[in-house]
Formats: sequence, structure tokens, C-alpha cells
Amino acid sequence: MAILGNTFFDLIDLYRSQNPDGTIADVIEMQAESNPILEDAITVECNGGKTHKTTIRTGLPEGTWGELYQGIAQGKSTKQQVEDTTGFFEQLSGVDERLLELAKNPGAVRLSEATAHIESMNQTMANAMFYEDTATNPKAFKGLGARFKNTSGQTGKQIVSAAGSGSDNTSIWFVTWGENQCHLLYPEGTQAGISRKDMGRQRVDDTDGNPYFVQEELFRQHIGMSVRDWRFVSRIANIDTDANGIVDCDIYKFMRKAYYANRGRKVKAGKMAIYCNSDVMEALDAAGTGSVANSSGHTVDKLRLRPMEIEGKEVLTYRGIPIREVDALTNTEATVA
Repeated sequence: MAILGNTFFDLIDLYRSQNPDGTIADVIEMQAESNPILEDAITVECNGGKTHKTTIRTGLPEGTWGELYQGIAQGKSTKQQVEDTTGFFEQLSGVDERLLELAKNPGAVRLSEATAHIESMNQTMANAMFYEDTATNPKAFKGLGARFKNTSGQTGKQIVSAAGSGSDNTSIWFVTWGENQCHLLYPEGTQAGISRKDMGRQRVDDTDGNPYFVQEELFRQHIGMSVRDWRFVSRIANIDTDANGIVDCDIYKFMRKAYYANRGRKVKAGKMAIYCNSDVMEALDAAGTGSVANSSGHTVDKLRLRPMEIEGKEVLTYRGIPIREVDALTNTEATVA
């Protein structure tokens, strides 16, 4: 038998959400994460219904040196089509209408629950953008990790290995967002982002088959990803997070390599950002501050991260590229071979 309080908002949850005077308390969101990749990524409507096709030119026509009274050889370019899919993720919130009658502000109760559902879905989507793979979960979509996972594959030149091993690694991602570079998807006829729909009064059954009524809300997001030009994404993989692994590696050497591997540095299209977790961010900060003696023996600052104001917020940047601290990036990645 299911335990009702595990999936439904109950009277105990209501009391825990209230101030002593019965008003809804401000909830300290201990489960909230920072995933600004969701703010950076642009979203494009699929060009094929629920799928998105990209035509990639894989070869150029060849010409020949000419000679008088000789013909011209025919030539053509070669192309390849890549199809990306979308998936949808849903959550359902149901609050017993009798419980809402006991609350001083029923709307605030439902809004508080909606906030938790939206935060949960945002965390799921941010994780999926890095780690989902249709090969292991056909219902989802193909994230970045599944596309840049082999140093000898087609995208191998975009992967910089920091020489870590085992399954205690993390990554830094350089991503250029744009319609012809890398972007998220939503199916034709739907909307981008999370939809919140009030389903109104619904009759449901308890575990014994007896009916009661709830006020129900449905949360849904249709989402996919397309990397139309893989040259605009680069990954520093195999960053060892064990003990002092991040601190001990020459992290700025790998940052430089990933920067030059990303075509976004010289093609002014879209917007470029760097993504890492808090452990890597701290290591970048530690390795990039302080002073060092130059070739002339003079002491100079080695400030490699610089603060910039972007869209009204102060963020650290590397070579003018904003660095985003993303909680979805884990320290338990397997080695990229």
C-alpha cells in the first residue's frame, strides 16, 4: 500500500508550511540549485514536428587545373543529415480540497507547491542537458555528454583530457549558443519552457478505492537539444576531483586548449559561456589569483578571471567569456577515453 503523505500534500505538510498565525511561511529552499545554463540556452522550434533535422556539409567539390582544349571535371559537395529528437517531462500536483479549506490562503499553498515542482523540473532539465542519452533512455533526449564522449570519434578534437581516471571526474564545458551552433528544441505547436496548467477540481481514488476531490495542477516541459555545428562546443573532460586533483592539475593549460578548440572564439555568432561546478570554480579562482615573477624578475598579478557586468549581474569571466557555476555537473563522471 502506498503511503499517502509521500506523494500528496497532506495536513502535516500544511502545518509545516505555516507561520504561527496561519499564514504561509517563506520557505528556505534548501533543495534549490544554481543552474544558469537554463538561462543561457536559446530554444528553437523543431523544423520537423517533434524532430529537428540538420544538414551538414561534409565535403567540398574538387576542381582541376585546366588545359586548353580539355574539358572541366564535374564536382559536387557531400552532405549528411542529422536528426535530433525531443521528449517531455511531467509532474502532477494534487491538494485535497478539504485541506485547502483549512488554509488561510489556499492560493499561497498551491503556489508554494508549484514553486517546488518547477525547481525540481529545472534540476532535471539541467542534468539532462549534460548527462541524458537516448541510447540508455529513449524517452529523453541526447545531451552534451552523449555527443562528446570519445576522444577518437568525430567530435574527438573538441575534447581536452585532463588525464584523470576512474569514476571521480568532472568536466568544464565551453558552449556557443546560437541557431546554427547549439540550442535547445521544442516540438512544433508547443511552447518553450515549463507549462503550468490548472486542471481544476479532480476526482481521485485513495489506496482503498474510495473517491475524494483534489485541486490539481499539471507541469510539463517539451525539450530536446541540437548541436548543429559541433565545432562550437568543447569539453575539458577527466578533471580528477579526488583529494587535490583539481588543484594539482594545470587547469589553465586545459582552459586554453578548450578555448582554442571552440570556433566560437573567432566566429562572432551566438553567445559563448563556460560551465563548471563549484569545486572547479574554486580551483580556477585559487589558481588564477595572486602574483608571480615575470621573465624580468618583476612581480605581476596573475589574475586570469576578471569580473564583468553582464545583463546587470557581476560574473567572473575567462578571456571575456562568462563562467557559470552549474550544480548539475557532478564529480562522479567516468573516464572519457
